[in-house]
Amino acid sequence: MRQKQKAILVGVNLNNQQDFTNSMKELSNLAEACEIEVVGEKSQNLNSVIKAYYIGKGKLQEVLALIQEKKADMVIFNDELSPSQIRNLEATLKCKVIDRTVLILDIFAQRARTREAQLQVEVAKLQYMLPRLIGSGESLGRQGGGAGLKNRGSGETKLELDRRKIEERISSLNKELEILVAQRQNQRKRRKKKEIPVIALVGYTNTGKSTIMNVMLDLFNPTSEKQVFEKNMLFATLETSVRSIELPDNKTFLLTDTVGFISKLPHHLVKAFRSTLEEVAEADLLIHVVDYSNPFYKEQIEVTKETLKELGADNIPVIYAYNKTDLAEVEIPKGAEDNVYLSAKRKTGIDDLVGAIREKAFAHYVCCEMLIPYDKGKVVSYFNDNATIKSTVYESNGVLISMECKEADYERYHQYCLV
Repeated sequence: MRQKQKAILVGVNLNNQQDFTNSMKELSNLAEACEIEVVGEKSQNLNSVIKAYYIGKGKLQEVLALIQEKKADMVIFNDELSPSQIRNLEATLKCKVIDRTVLILDIFAQRARTREAQLQVEVAKLQYMLPRLIGSGESLGRQGGGAGLKNRGSGETKLELDRRKIEERISSLNKELEILVAQRQNQRKRRKKKEIPVIALVGYTNTGKSTIMNVMLDLFNPTSEKQVFEKNMLFATLETSVRSIELPDNKTFLLTDTVGFISKLPHHLVKAFRSTLEEVAEADLLIHVVDYSNPFYKEQIEVTKETLKELGADNIPVIYAYNKTDLAEVEIPKGAEDNVYLSAKRKTGIDDLVGAIREKAFAHYVCCEMLIPYDKGKVVSYFNDNATIKSTVYESNGVLISMECKEADYERYHQYCLV
């Protein structure tokens, strides 16, 4: 069995951030997800990060001493480091230095299963690498063994070649992604034509979005074999999964499971996954899933709100689904509007969630009575399949149906309505 790499975590608490402790705990969880053993931690309170080393020189010496004491292989910083900071830190600490962004990119790379997700992760990784090539360029210059112009020139030429190769690869990957994005857009257009509400599960990573999706499928589509992958780990879902949920009263909606968010989500990833995350921006309703058992759930809600704003999805109606109530050691509020409290794992509170979905997603349904002539049997069949039939009476001149149907269907067959 391969021995785990040992790491020291380092963070800067800028201007007494409220969520700093949680952010450092997340960094530890991210390291664990990458199979890295955390053997120590150092933090520093600052008003602004130190440009050259991210942390002060005194703290840098403390980190160096801790590396030697714990025999650590690497140091992981809680913020994205600049190329010059990485160079300076590695020169002083004499070990590998990475940042939070690298950890998240690595986890995404491990979890990506579909071709689209794999392409998106590779684009994000290459975009992160591009400005950091200069470090390898300097080492290339040193490998020549001298400081002459000839040596430096060869290093720069190699650097330019590497840069060109990466830029060409990014361009090639983006072209392949464009084809997949076009397919996804066509799928969305076809869905819109069917006038079925699209509901997206959104929220912080590991709040239970995929579990809610699978519970819904179990309850309303038990014959479906389209369960989505769920596991108690960060970023279990990277692919957008869309499933049709058919309620007993003939109301149907499409439920979308999306990639989870996290604080300091690398902008490279948000940009690379924009086509996938567009599913969120084009939804009719969002279910914002919250891990109610997490002591920092309020901060996680704010991170999700900020990310939704960045995606242009901050004006879509929202239901807040406070999940994992079975693990929460807090009292559950009663009767809060737009808030549902549930435990997806124990399948409790799902009825409340479905009730909230009915209220929000099907507000455009209308109650009406229609008298449909006997020679229009197809219309009767259509309503039997697509409306909530309350009563059916066979009159002498047609079928009298009392029902709740889509507003669009009401308009389409308005000539049969009894006013």
